[in-house]
Amino acid sequence: MRALLVALLFMAGLSPAIAGNVSTFELPNGLKAVVIEDHRAPVVVHMVWYKVGSADEQRGKSGIAHYLEHLMFKGTDTMAPGELSKTVAANGGSDNAFTSYDYTAYFQRIAADRLPLVMKMEADRMRNLRISPDDAKTELQVILEERSQRTDSNANALFSEQERAAQFLNSPYGTPVIGWRKEMEGLTRQNALDWYHEFYAPNNAILVVAGDVTPDEVKTLAEKYYGPLKPTEDLKPRARPQEPPQRAARHLTFKDDRIAQPYLMRSYLAPERNPGDQKTAAALTVLSEILGGNQATSVLGRKLIYGDGTAIYASSYYDGMSIDPTTFNISVMPAKDVTLPEAEKALDNALAQFLKDGIDPDQFARIKTQVKASEIYSRDNTQGLARRYGEALASGFSVQDVENWPDVLTSVTEADVMAAAKTLFQARESVTGYAEPVSATPTQASAPIAPPVTQEVTQ
Repeated sequence: MRALLVALLFMAGLSPAIAGNVSTFELPNGLKAVVIEDHRAPVVVHMVWYKVGSADEQRGKSGIAHYLEHLMFKGTDTMAPGELSKTVAANGGSDNAFTSYDYTAYFQRIAADRLPLVMKMEADRMRNLRISPDDAKTELQVILEERSQRTDSNANALFSEQERAAQFLNSPYGTPVIGWRKEMEGLTRQNALDWYHEFYAPNNAILVVAGDVTPDEVKTLAEKYYGPLKPTEDLKPRARPQEPPQRAARHLTFKDDRIAQPYLMRSYLAPERNPGDQKTAAALTVLSEILGGNQATSVLGRKLIYGDGTAIYASSYYDGMSIDPTTFNISVMPAKDVTLPEAEKALDNALAQFLKDGIDPDQFARIKTQVKASEIYSRDNTQGLARRYGEALASGFSVQDVENWPDVLTSVTEADVMAAAKTLFQARESVTGYAEPVSATPTQASAPIAPPVTQEVTQ
């Protein structure tokens, strides 16, 4: 409701008190910076995004990006291991980091007058990290345990991992961000240091500062703390294995008694959101909402849940913010006494009927209003807005691309959505996965959830 109110205010020309005064600058050493002013509270979010993620890893060394993310908290010549986080907490702030396929990011949220403190510490570890052999060994065990807890002991996560690996024949997006266990076990301190020295440099980073600051204040501090850091002179452009043409539909069955209730996942290879040309991604974003954004009003919800009663849950998801082609995902949980093959057939029939009938005009108008409202409302969150710019710039987009996105979404037509759908739904570029218990009585009593769609690992 609040999102809709914000949207209506915006559309009426009554701009709500939201963050949005965005400016940029670049230091001589190549560090690019984005400043987002928001003076509603004396708080600041300070983020550094490195333009490197798990998809940039050398084959056979999966997990190194996330491993280094952990080691970045181990100190420098002037900071003891863990001191950065302790200092932030002692000053009433919070900090964390996360690794994805296309970037690795570090952030602090703290009182605005403490910005010099966190900027000094973050700049220090950008070029002066120290990793002892003992710290390297300890943290390796930490990430292995993290994999055990988040993936190996989670049947839904394992299923999602297997399906993603089946989707990508050659793209590194088929390798989990956290890494394959066997390869993680072989990671060394030197691997981490090599990764650090190659990619952690001001000319491979994006600084985002959002909150109760001015551009001049941020630039002065950035020049003081980040300015003296030397760039990496021989920084190579990203070069990744590309996905070949996919010529055969894939089907897999995952059996595990920790699966409380059977469900299926369908993924299609999908275009990414391209810098300067976001129209197709916008159409797919709207398509995702039309097909499975709302259980009661979406195409799949009305057909499979409230229509023929095939399913008790149906959803779709698409996020085009990636450097290389990504996926469009659909999940369906069959109703009692409905088999997975029957649910799959019902899904195929629903998609075929949608391609034949097209979009209901009333639903299309409602979806576009909701999508626009969501985009506008997201600007009401300073940290979320900082993240939006950081993720985009670290993935090769421009500030203008970020600013244009709501208008690109608004300009999407029914014809755009149907054209995108007809291009997307190619069986040869799909993977269908069944997740079900081995025995008739699963060991897990709680209801299952769809596998996570985010491909990000937090420290």
